[in-house]
Amino acid sequence: MNEFDEQVYKIVIGVPKGKVTTYGKIATALGNRHLARRVGRALHQNPYKNIVPCHRVVFSDGSLSPSFAFGGRDMQKTMLEREGVTFIKTYQVCSENIITPT
Repeated sequence: MNEFDEQVYKIVIGVPKGKVTTYGKIATALGNRHLARRVGRALHQNPYKNIVPCHRVVFSDGSLSPSFAFGGRDMQKTMLEREGVTFIKTYQVCSENIITPT
């Protein structure tokens, strides 16, 4: 585990239920918006599955990743809906659900 990954996990832990953020917004919060793919890699390898809510991270347009690591995008959608996240398309969250992490 490296420091970057740990910083990603810390940010994602702060995303509240009923909200999502994006890979790019996390990368920007960490100082480099071009590291969005690295954020995705860190989340795909998340060793804290019951602590870090990776399902609350989506693409910049609000769409879900088809390769969601913990059960696929159908599972991710179910988890988000249970938390009150709304969707405008089958696999795309409404923009009002997307927050900028602090």
